[in-house]
Amino acid sequence: MSKKMTAPIPRLTVITLGVTNMRASITFYEALGFARRVRSTGEAVAFFDTGGPVIALFSWDQLAEDATLPDQPRPKAFRGVTLAWNCASREEVDTVLDFAIAKGASLLKAAHETAYGGYSGYFADPDNHPWEVVVAPGIEVGEDRRVHLAD
Repeated sequence: MSKKMTAPIPRLTVITLGVTNMRASITFYEALGFARRVRSTGEAVAFFDTGGPVIALFSWDQLAEDATLPDQPRPKAFRGVTLAWNCASREEVDTVLDFAIAKGASLLKAAHETAYGGYSGYFADPDNHPWEVVVAPGIEVGEDRRVHLAD
């Protein structure tokens, strides 16, 4: 007789970004205001509290090796993934974009009205990981900094 397998509860806990310069990337994410945790890891890996899933920074080549993927060539083009910083208002989108640029991000796309009734723009971190800064209908940002989705 076989045991019935119980499906695990799905969850996204950590987003790890491969970076080329740990010190510069740590400085950038701290400058954005993300609180670094587990500092005992030094510059080997850095973990940041985001109010949701954790952002981890890890050396690009070591991350590739860990995942058994090739380190080269490193894409400069879009990789099919973006990170998002959801906001409560259009004004907050503008503020976040300006703030990120002031802290060393590069502007990919200025804030604009979207086809779905939202407002968004994009910046890239020092390793060109793209971030969308957005306010969108049906997605609320609570006082707990977490995203709450409409049913």
